[in-house]
Amino acid sequence: MAGQYSTKVMEHFRNPHNVGEIKDPDGIGYVGNPTCGDIMEMYIKVKDNVITDVKFKTFGCGAAIATSSMATDMIKGKTIEEALKLTNRAVAEALDGLPPVKMHCSVLAEEAVKSAIDDYLKKTTGQGLPGFKPHEAPLEEHKH
Repeated sequence: MAGQYSTKVMEHFRNPHNVGEIKDPDGIGYVGNPTCGDIMEMYIKVKDNVITDVKFKTFGCGAAIATSSMATDMIKGKTIEEALKLTNRAVAEALDGLPPVKMHCSVLAEEAVKSAIDDYLKKTTGQGLPGFKPHEAPLEEHKH
């Protein structure tokens, strides 16, 4: 596995950052890709429009875990507006690249962030992100 992945991908896979679940989160994102089986859950805590804490749980391959970990690092301490600018390409670049066949993992990480923010906005403003439609994770129970 290590041969096709950068050192950063392997570091985030072996020692992922921000793993877990936040009790009483302000937003929860659920996304999944039924084709590859990757499922991501992302939890955010927001204070004064800033993401003060973020955690994730990912069921999937090493690239899915690494992109989840990197995405959480990239949005922690950012405003909602800054976090919404996160792109899958930025996540992949921060990991020093992904094999083309694994780029969908960075797309899921971006969508997990947006899904958590969408949930937060729905709870606080009554409206989510305009036009946002995540790849919904096939989870039986959503913990809203």
